[in-house]
Amino acid sequence: MPGRYATALFELAHEAKSVDELGADLDAFVAMMDESEDLMRLVRSPVYAADDQVRALDALFAKVGIAGLAANFIRLVARNRRLFAIDDMIAGFRALRAAERGEIAAEVTSAEKLSAPQVARLKAELKAAVGSDVVLTEKVDAAILGGLIVKVGSRMVDSSLATKLNNLKVAMKGA
Repeated sequence: MPGRYATALFELAHEAKSVDELGADLDAFVAMMDESEDLMRLVRSPVYAADDQVRALDALFAKVGIAGLAANFIRLVARNRRLFAIDDMIAGFRALRAAERGEIAAEVTSAEKLSAPQVARLKAELKAAVGSDVVLTEKVDAAILGGLIVKVGSRMVDSSLATKLNNLKVAMKGA
């Protein structure tokens, strides 16, 4: 289902020649979700009625300046009771945008926010490994303790400390 929404959104943006503008608005919305537990609760919880979600989103959009196709799309998703899947829809849109540009979408999860030099180095390493430019989506998850989890397409490299400790625990049980 998220893929259908992402494809439809990408095609509409492409026809309107506003793919970059839409991408910026969607990125701003994702950043707001990452920063606000209340917004995340509104998006994820099935307790809120669709009308309540739309009203809350309208107030938020007016405050931060998200308008046009991005606002209409998010409202439509809320009215259709699919707001819980907005992250996957936006990720699908990003992947389509990256494919059109000849880029590859990658996701990195770290225990702490990566610095700009770290992100630049990671992008350079990934570009060398996959052979094309990389659009990086960053996530922070303190539960991995340290290290990185990098996903590029269907490939994943998990060098997190949590995974290494778990593997050690399994090895010790077997010994």
